[in-house]
Amino acid sequence: MESVGKQSDGNRKRGQLKIYLGMAAGVGKTYSMLSDARNDLARGYEVVIGYLEAHGRVETEELAVGMEKLPLREQDYRGVTVREFDLDGALARSPEFLLVDELAHTNADGSRHSKRWQDVAELLAAGINVRTTVNIQHLESLRDVVAQVTGVFVQETVPDSFLDSADEVELVDLPPEELHKRLQEGKVYVPEKIEQAMGGFFKKSNLLALRELSLRHTAERVDAQMREARTYQRVTESWHARERILVCIAPNRMAPRVVRAAKRLAANLHADLIAATVDSPRQSGLNERSRAQLDAALTLAETLGARTVSLAGEDIVEEVLRYSRAENITTIVVGKPIRKRWKQFVAGSMVDALIRESGEIDILVITGAEEHGTDLFVRRKQEPTPLKNYAVTLAAVLGATGLGQLMFPLFDSANIVMVYLLVVAAISISFGRNESALAAVLSVALFDFCFVHPTGTFAVSDAQYLVTFGIMLLVSLLISSMNLRLKSHSLSISKRERDTAALYELSRQLASSRKKEEMADVAARHVADLAGCHVGIYSKDEAGKPILIGSSEGADPTGEKELGVVGWVLDNGQAAGSGTDTLAGSEGFYLPLTNPNGCFGAIGLTPKVGTALEIPNRHLLESVANQLATSLDRAQLAKASHESSVNVEREKLRSNLLSSVSHDLRTPLASIEGAASGLAEQSDLSERSRTLALTVVEESQRMGRLVRDLLDMSRFEGGGVTLNLDWQSLEELIGSAIERTRRLLPESIITEIPSTLPPIMVDGVFVEQVFVNLLENAVAHGGKDVHVWVKASLTGDSIVIAFSDDGKGLPAGEEQAIFEKFRKRGGSGFGLGLAICQAVMTSHGGTIRAQNREGGGAEFILTFPLSNSENP
Repeated sequence: MESVGKQSDGNRKRGQLKIYLGMAAGVGKTYSMLSDARNDLARGYEVVIGYLEAHGRVETEELAVGMEKLPLREQDYRGVTVREFDLDGALARSPEFLLVDELAHTNADGSRHSKRWQDVAELLAAGINVRTTVNIQHLESLRDVVAQVTGVFVQETVPDSFLDSADEVELVDLPPEELHKRLQEGKVYVPEKIEQAMGGFFKKSNLLALRELSLRHTAERVDAQMREARTYQRVTESWHARERILVCIAPNRMAPRVVRAAKRLAANLHADLIAATVDSPRQSGLNERSRAQLDAALTLAETLGARTVSLAGEDIVEEVLRYSRAENITTIVVGKPIRKRWKQFVAGSMVDALIRESGEIDILVITGAEEHGTDLFVRRKQEPTPLKNYAVTLAAVLGATGLGQLMFPLFDSANIVMVYLLVVAAISISFGRNESALAAVLSVALFDFCFVHPTGTFAVSDAQYLVTFGIMLLVSLLISSMNLRLKSHSLSISKRERDTAALYELSRQLASSRKKEEMADVAARHVADLAGCHVGIYSKDEAGKPILIGSSEGADPTGEKELGVVGWVLDNGQAAGSGTDTLAGSEGFYLPLTNPNGCFGAIGLTPKVGTALEIPNRHLLESVANQLATSLDRAQLAKASHESSVNVEREKLRSNLLSSVSHDLRTPLASIEGAASGLAEQSDLSERSRTLALTVVEESQRMGRLVRDLLDMSRFEGGGVTLNLDWQSLEELIGSAIERTRRLLPESIITEIPSTLPPIMVDGVFVEQVFVNLLENAVAHGGKDVHVWVKASLTGDSIVIAFSDDGKGLPAGEEQAIFEKFRKRGGSGFGLGLAICQAVMTSHGGTIRAQNREGGGAEFILTFPLSNSENP
């Protein structure tokens, strides 16, 4: 199996996807893609070829000469070495633009994904821009239409939803006559295949139909973009009520065709599409493989962008119409009946019943040959009936015959018939269809042999007994059928009741759990009971790697290979493993746990030793996963809310304490500073005493600045600051700040302030303090010999001021962290200076950011917007 490559950060921006769409091979999709790549290279973009299929076309190969190509991954497939696109190599190289030809290609067994479009989806999730090519016949919803037009049922398809997600689709169009000319010139296929192609897939009628499909699809995309633009520009006008289409999925061969037809109809009508299946006693004859194939049809609908629902009821028609009316469905799409006419007459037709009972809802019946599409309906292979059952049935009928012999002289023969019917009913309740049929036939035969004149033979003297025998057999079979149907319905109800009870018990236990480990263990035990396998619940550690947070009893530790699959699910938010198209060689099946912020966990099912993995009802498993994800998300939010409340209370207490202490310290500090200043001015003071007095003055001033910073910070956080806005000259504010720090930077400040700068509407006191803090910060971390440059300029509708120095610079990666409160980089102080700068700039609607200066030192860039004021 291909190894699981390292994935990008989940928060990384998704790459851009451009698709070159054509009607058929040879129209020039790859050539156009390479031509655009050449132009991008000339403009300085990084473009790399991930996979290129030139089909021996010289002009295409010449365009690729000189471009960087990623090595292909060689893989052994059935004794043959095949060369496939190297997904892990592309992720490791991570170019700006990657060219990946043949989007609809099916990867060799053992690849991470079964389809190349899934490789491209992973590249996009990793932030890589991808350009790729595809023909219109590979679009999933058009599969049946292309088969009808060309006679070729395309096996390699791309989901419509993936094509719809492309950021740009470029139609590469070519008239059929021009394509025929290219064919004859040998520019599409080798000479020996030209005649076969011209008379087959490339017939002019086929090309015209394919061209119409490609043009129509492109036009629909343009129309959708137009409607999106009208919405964005708030264009208002009357619109018709939105169409809602329900497609009914039955376990038969027409299911894929019906789903694709419904998708095309929904796309043309811009309607919502819902796919529904009904779990009823009619489907009791389906085996597990048939149910898995029915799930595959629902998965196809989901791939095409439909919402899927699973209904339950004894009457399929009644259940479909009830749901349709509740959901305001306008059109129901069903497949044409494929049973013989006489079978429809006997058992009834769901389509006929829908048409009769639908009322205002339109019914669209999709026709088509039964052999088209995938065979989704496989009848349950009948298990051989134990001989014991037949023996009990024979004994019961013989017992009824013996009882009839005792009754024969005393009772009318009609009473004996009732005894036989009672036995048939008992057999149908206790056993299956075969035993019931045997009991019905034996009852009629023995009644004729033992109780109808002449007795002892199967001859009948009175013709009216033939009617009796017929009615007796028919009633016996009807009783048997009704009992069997009731038993099947009871089993279906019992199963749904068990599923509902399991979900209720799970939700109850999850609601009573508080820690995520407890929730994970609860969910793992419930899923293990439902699926009969080992279950593990995974999350991410701080490094983003998968860790096991809960498991069922006896669960084996997940190996390195399986952890790689779990890591892929966590990084991509998609199901993977056994039974999927991604990493299908894995032993387990893994389903993502998601919330609005993305994938944060996964639930994994692995087989017990000596058993095979059987996935239970996919929708039930998804319901469990959704419940677990919601509970884990709730627990995380509750924890975050509690921590936030604690932090708010802590910050409030600290702010109140700082404000109180700051107010209480200002008065004694002013007294200390005044007394020390007066003492230092005494003429009869010794030099040593004068020095000590000046030291007291300087330290008092420093302490006063610290107290001022504490008070300012608490006022900003508490919302107690009212800005005194007025027109201020930037040159004067900077000059005043330099004057206040002259004792620290006597001759080392260089200013470049244009005289043409307009005045700004600010609080002069606070903004000047910002400048002072930045100058003092330069001295504190660069020393008294540091040089400082102050430059101001007008950029657009903002004034930008840069304070630069040639000091030590900022620690790498801490350019934003230095603005946090109490963040110190050595020296004295509380680490509030830069936090106050950011608070002042934010209150003025401006910004401040820090970066390391080229050549050494730090640089702080302040931006004051002018958009909210005009020059006086």
